[in-house]
Amino acid sequence: MSIISKETFEFLTDLKSNNNREWFTEYKPRYQQAHENVIAFTEALMGEMRKVDHIENESAKKTLFRIYRDVRFSKDKSPYKTHFAGSLKRATKWLRGGYYFHIEPGNNTIAAGGFFSPSAGDMKIIRDDIAHNDAPLRSILEEPQFVETFGGFQGEVLKTAPKGYPKDHKAIDLLRHKQFYVRHVFSDEEVLSEDFVFSLVKTFLILRPYFDHMSEILTAHLED
Repeated sequence: MSIISKETFEFLTDLKSNNNREWFTEYKPRYQQAHENVIAFTEALMGEMRKVDHIENESAKKTLFRIYRDVRFSKDKSPYKTHFAGSLKRATKWLRGGYYFHIEPGNNTIAAGGFFSPSAGDMKIIRDDIAHNDAPLRSILEEPQFVETFGGFQGEVLKTAPKGYPKDHKAIDLLRHKQFYVRHVFSDEEVLSEDFVFSLVKTFLILRPYFDHMSEILTAHLED
C-alpha cells in the first residue's frame, strides 16, 4: 500500500519557505519525486474508494490539482501551492457530492466533502427541503460519529434569513448556510502512518449518509 513519504512532507515544508521560481527550478527533481509519491497514494485511495462507492475519476494523475497557483487576482503572488490536493467525483447524475483531500505538513491535512458552491438551482432545492422538513438532514448531522469526525457545516453563513424564507423558521440555523460542506483535520503523524489511506476512506464513508440524502433530494426531479 502506498504511503505519504517523509520526503514529500520535507519538500512541501521547504517549498513553503522558498516559494519562488528559482528555488523550485533548482529542486524540481524533488517536486517530481513528491508528485509521483502522491500520485501513487491517490491511486491506492481510488482503488479503495471504488470498493465502497462509484468513483468516475479516470486516473490518479488527473485527479490531483496543479501545484501552480493562479495569481492573476490574488495579492499573494507566491507561484506555488504548498500542498497537494485532489477530489474524487461520484459517478452518474444520480450520485451527488464529492470527496476532497488536501495533504499539507504542519497538521494541515484535510479530508472534506459536500457542496462548496451550490448552483442557484441546487441551493433552492436544498433550502426548500430543509424548510419543508429538516429532521432527516438534522438526524444525519447530529449522528455522534458524524459530529465527532466533522463537527458541523463549514463555510459562509448569511447574517439573516435567505430571501423567501421567514426569519423565525425553526430551521433558520440551516437555512442561513450558503455552503454545505464539512471537513476533518489529520495530524502529521496520522498522515505519515502506513494505514492513512484507510483512515481517509473511513472518514469519507462517514459522509455517505449525508451524500445519499442530498442525492435523493437533488435528483428527485430528474428523469431516467
